[in-house]
Amino acid sequence: MRNEIELEGIIEDYLNGKLTEAEAQAFEQLRLTDPSVDHKVVAHKVFLESLNDYADVLDLKHQMNQAHAQIDVEGLSKKLGPHPSFIVNLWRKNKAAIAVAASFILLTIVTIYSIQQTTQQTGTYEKLNKEMNSLRSSTNSLIRNVKSTHSVKPNVNPGKFGGTGFALSSNGYILTSHHVIEKSDSVYVQNSKGESYKVKMVYSDPVNDIAILKITDSEFSPLAPLPYSLKRTSSGMGEKVYTLGYPKDDVVFGEGYLSSRTGFNGDSLAYQVAITVNPGNSGGPLLDNRGNIIGIINAKESNSDGAAFAVKSKYIAEALNAIPQDSLVRRIASTKKNQLQGLKLTKQIEKVQDFVFLIKVYK
Repeated sequence: MRNEIELEGIIEDYLNGKLTEAEAQAFEQLRLTDPSVDHKVVAHKVFLESLNDYADVLDLKHQMNQAHAQIDVEGLSKKLGPHPSFIVNLWRKNKAAIAVAASFILLTIVTIYSIQQTTQQTGTYEKLNKEMNSLRSSTNSLIRNVKSTHSVKPNVNPGKFGGTGFALSSNGYILTSHHVIEKSDSVYVQNSKGESYKVKMVYSDPVNDIAILKITDSEFSPLAPLPYSLKRTSSGMGEKVYTLGYPKDDVVFGEGYLSSRTGFNGDSLAYQVAITVNPGNSGGPLLDNRGNIIGIINAKESNSDGAAFAVKSKYIAEALNAIPQDSLVRRIASTKKNQLQGLKLTKQIEKVQDFVFLIKVYK
């Protein structure tokens, strides 16, 4: 608790420019290496700006009350009538007060407009895991009815939630959003052919909303070499992107462009993407037109059809570095070339869809 209070004090000093140059540089480095600290800085900045705006409004209200007190309302009512010079005399005697009043009215209009615009831009942050409203005809159509040592828990209500994941390696490592699988009893992945496999979680990062799964099913056969690679540098606004995901039982394609280099409320961990996504898209890959994974779709803005958010690919690389050494799972992080570069979009989709999985969660 004490450390949290001290951190809040450092953040406030940082935002108010009270740190020395060396302290500020050290803190900025901490923001880069610790996403949770960066989140706190963004939230505290928004909070301070709100306080300052409120203080400005209170100050103007005080000035408005003083201006109102200076105006002789009773004398004003007596002067109303057939005196053409009244307005001129009123302006001369009370021009300072009237100017303040006019400024307050103008600022109020601007403030109301700004609040409306802010509401339209931020909306509500909605994660994109999906609650399944209907199951297929039987559990056997959800999970392969084949000889396997893995089975669904008999007392678990299956298939209630779902999302998307994509392969990190040929030997069964799958990446998805943490919120898709959190608090799950068991998780299965289903490929584009309808084949399902039991998985276990090998890595979890709630702060960056990342989870890595490993297929444990003995019936699983290794995948072909991954057609895509992981982009390790930032992407620019306007860059064309696309995603594949499972808002329904069949894989769905979505296309758009990078609209901001920060996410919801300026979150530096994510991109904002002008793309249509729906519940079930969480955990899906976001690719550029050269076949590079640049992010993971995980949320959207509630009151906008074209504002989605994607965790940046750099945090995938950090997740891979955090799990036990495995040459195959690290392939995606080290590969610079891929099989998709130079291909038409339809051909890229054809190759990628075999590496994108429907995540089915049992709770």
